[in-house]
Amino acid sequence: MKLSDAINSMQFSPIRRFNPIAAEVEAQGTKIYKLNIGQPDIETPECFMDAIREYTNGTIAYQQSQGDSLLVDAIIDYFKRDYNVEYTEDQIITTNGGSEALTMTFRTILNENDEVIIPEPYYTNYNSFVKTAGGHVNPVKTSSEDGYQYARSGMLETALTAKTKAVVVINPNNPTGQVLADEEMEYIADFAEEHDLWIICDEVYREYVFDGLAPQTFASLDRVADRLIVIDSVSKRFSACGARIGFVACKNEEFMQGIMKLAQMRLCVSTVDQVGAAALFRLPKTYFDEVRQIYQSRRDAAYEEISKIPGVTCVKPKGAFYMTIDLPVDDAEEFLMFMLTEFSDNGETTMFAPAAGFYATEGLGKKEIRIAYVLKEEDMRRACQLIRLGVSAYKKKLELLNARIWRNQL
Repeated sequence: MKLSDAINSMQFSPIRRFNPIAAEVEAQGTKIYKLNIGQPDIETPECFMDAIREYTNGTIAYQQSQGDSLLVDAIIDYFKRDYNVEYTEDQIITTNGGSEALTMTFRTILNENDEVIIPEPYYTNYNSFVKTAGGHVNPVKTSSEDGYQYARSGMLETALTAKTKAVVVINPNNPTGQVLADEEMEYIADFAEEHDLWIICDEVYREYVFDGLAPQTFASLDRVADRLIVIDSVSKRFSACGARIGFVACKNEEFMQGIMKLAQMRLCVSTVDQVGAAALFRLPKTYFDEVRQIYQSRRDAAYEEISKIPGVTCVKPKGAFYMTIDLPVDDAEEFLMFMLTEFSDNGETTMFAPAAGFYATEGLGKKEIRIAYVLKEEDMRRACQLIRLGVSAYKKKLELLNARIWRNQL
């Protein structure tokens, strides 16, 4: 018996696949600062559990496939209150996290061998989301040298073919922290209109932009309302990753009818988690002001320490809580294994995500890592210091190894 070609073509997550090794190292007594997964240590707002405790229904019954009207109404109010964007109840469908929102979206719009344009590096699970729908990712190459910019004349066009169906925008970006300017959003809108493409905008980090930038949404561009699909989630916004509540928002009636078929197929999203999520969307904008400052302080601490590594290249992120770092090493995966299995400083080491898995183009990202600055400021500073110390120790190891090989060849 054989597995499907689709499943065999998929990769394991570069974010999670080193976890078993890390668990073994921790069992031996080494402390690991885990920067590999975007799991914030900020407490979920109390209103989430308060709402669940006040849930009085004697039976936890199925919810509507579209979602609990309590949550849908809260999302509608959130967009109107914070962004002056109007959605109606039939334009929102709740999902099991942003991941299901993306999986269902691609299943709804893609035919076999259709292509999706995504600037790279990008959140690695998009590879699987697109492949399970029978499609292919067609990447747009970006680099740290130009700040991972892609929304400029001629760049998206390099990935355009007759099979292109959609362009994906992750804003703020995971893994680079890049944030689009207003004129860049307009360029993407022009590109999509000119070539009759869907715009899939992943905005799960919408509020987390720094240095005085204002949060924004593609939904503010009325002219692309018929082709815009907004992907969202409570996971990062409210530090509620385990709640697994996301949603799709779209004003295209045909698309929403199509995605409803998939929503009904999987029945519904967790009834109780939706009750808690509704309370989260009722929080005032001031909640984000405080949390945004926490992430900016963590970013600043991490960037300051990373910048001390000789030979490093790193673009200071403008949003989200990720940083992509080009290290002076030949292979980031080998360096991670060294950090986990050979290196420690006072019984401590650091874990991160090798960045090659965030690229579709073979060979790119081999020297890069992604860190998530989701730990408190002093822990972020220490974790990045350990990366600097680790790079120095790793290079010394390679120098000794190369010297030994050279002597043996004499």
